[in-house]
Amino acid sequence: MSESAKEKLLDSVGWKMLIELQKDARISFAELGRRVGLSTPAAAQRVRRMEEEGIIRAYRADINPLQVGLPITAFIRMSIVGDVLPRLTAQIRSMTEIVECHRGTGADSFIMKVNVISVEHLNHVIDSLTPFGTTSTSLILGSVVERNLLGPENLIWPGANKTDS
Repeated sequence: MSESAKEKLLDSVGWKMLIELQKDARISFAELGRRVGLSTPAAAQRVRRMEEEGIIRAYRADINPLQVGLPITAFIRMSIVGDVLPRLTAQIRSMTEIVECHRGTGADSFIMKVNVISVEHLNHVIDSLTPFGTTSTSLILGSVVERNLLGPENLIWPGANKTDS
């Protein structure tokens, strides 16, 4: 997609649409159009274009782990050394308890979010990972921010306009 086409999709109306869809992905095109000032067909077409261009990746249900019998959420940080990456990534992908896994920089090679039934279940998950490296685990007691909406304000950083003296 050209930058100008992307900018057109991400104009003020496009961002309003994205915010509404993040709040409720099941909103009808008619209601979405009403909220952002577009006709139903225009709203549907813009959403389809955003999907085609990869701006909208998916629509998902937000399941409460506690309500489905997974009362423990934890983050497992993992540091690896050597040639274990392919085997470890295969192991991680096979473990349904791992709901997110991010590879990053710094002391931790991976940060994983897990949902489990019990402390014993968490211990089993950790034991499945330790052959590949060192783990450090933190239990989640509560969440201050579970999910913020992405919007145009995320693109504004006051420090970006400062010049070095």
